[in-house]
Amino acid sequence: MANPSKPLTANSTIGDWLDHPEGGPALGELLAAGGADPSMLAPIRTLPLRQMVELSQGKMPQAVVDELVLRVNGGVAPADSAESGWTEKITAGRFSGKTVIVTGAASGIGRATASRIVREGGRVIGVDITAEKLEQAEADLGDSFVAVAADITSADDIARIVAAAGDRIDGLANIAGVVDDFSPAHETSDAVWEKVFAVNVDGVFRLTRAVVPAMLSAGRGAIVNVASEAALRGNAAGVAYTASKHAVVGITKNTAFMYGQSGIRTNAVAPGGVATGMAPVDQSEFGRSRTGPFLQLIPGVALAEHLAASITFLLSDDGVNLNGVVLPSDGGWSVQ
Repeated sequence: MANPSKPLTANSTIGDWLDHPEGGPALGELLAAGGADPSMLAPIRTLPLRQMVELSQGKMPQAVVDELVLRVNGGVAPADSAESGWTEKITAGRFSGKTVIVTGAASGIGRATASRIVREGGRVIGVDITAEKLEQAEADLGDSFVAVAADITSADDIARIVAAAGDRIDGLANIAGVVDDFSPAHETSDAVWEKVFAVNVDGVFRLTRAVVPAMLSAGRGAIVNVASEAALRGNAAGVAYTASKHAVVGITKNTAFMYGQSGIRTNAVAPGGVATGMAPVDQSEFGRSRTGPFLQLIPGVALAEHLAASITFLLSDDGVNLNGVVLPSDGGWSVQ
C-alpha cells in the first residue's frame, strides 16, 4: 500500500498513485475522461507515473502529469526523487575499448542499450531506419555514438554498418524488430509475413553473417539477439511474429554452437511486456480474442532500461560462461 504521508511525484509508481487515497481518485478521474479504466494499468503498476507520457503516445502529455502532481499536493510541487523502485547502476569501464553494433538504436530498448554501453565506456555503432530520431540519439550520447541510418534488410546498408565499425567489432546487439497484427494463419497476408521475417529474421541473420569474420579473426566477440516471450510460447502474438522469434532462437543456438569454441558467445534475451510505445495496428479481432485473456496475465511491464541491463550483461565479459542461452527477461511471465 502507498504511504499517504509520502508526497506523490511523477517518479512515484503507478501502483502508489492508484493505492493513494487522493492520488487514486485523481488518476481514475483523468483516465475516465479518456475512456479508460484504472484496471487497465495493472500490468504497469511498478512503473513511474512519468512513463505514461511515452506509453500514451501523445494522449497524456507531460503537462497533464505535472498538473496531476500539483493537484494532489495542494498546488505545490514536492521535491522529486529519481527513485522509482529500481535504479540503473552504471559499471564504469565495463565496455572500455570495445565497439558494439546496436540495431534499433534510435528508441526503446535499442536506445537504452546504446546509452548504457556508451556510459560504460564503449563505442556504439547505432543503427536505425529512422534517421531523425537517430540524429537526436547521436546528439544526446556524443562522439562515442556513431549514427548509421540504415535498413538491415538491405545488403548495401549492412555493408555500410560494418564499414562504420571498422576492423574491430566486439559485440552485436540485434534489437531492431517489427510486430505483427496478431493475425492467425488463416488471416495473415503475404505482406505481413514477409515484412516481419525480413526484419526479425533475415536482418538478424545477415548482420550476424557480416560481423562473424571480424570476430573470428580476433578470436572473441559477443552477439545478443532479442527474441521475445513469443519465442517461448504460442499465445503472445500472431503467427508471423511468433514464428519469426522462434527462428531467432534457432539462429542464436546454432551460432552459439558453431562459433563457441572460437571465442564468440551468442545468446538471446526474450522480453515480455516492455514500455516502448511500440504497438501493433489494425489488430486481428480473431487473434486478440484468443490471445487477450493470456496477455492479461503478464506479471508487469518493464522499462527499456530493464532490458538494456539484461542485454549489456550478456554482451559484457560478465557473461563469460554463457553461450546459447535464451534469457527470459519478462518478470517471470515464462514460468506461468
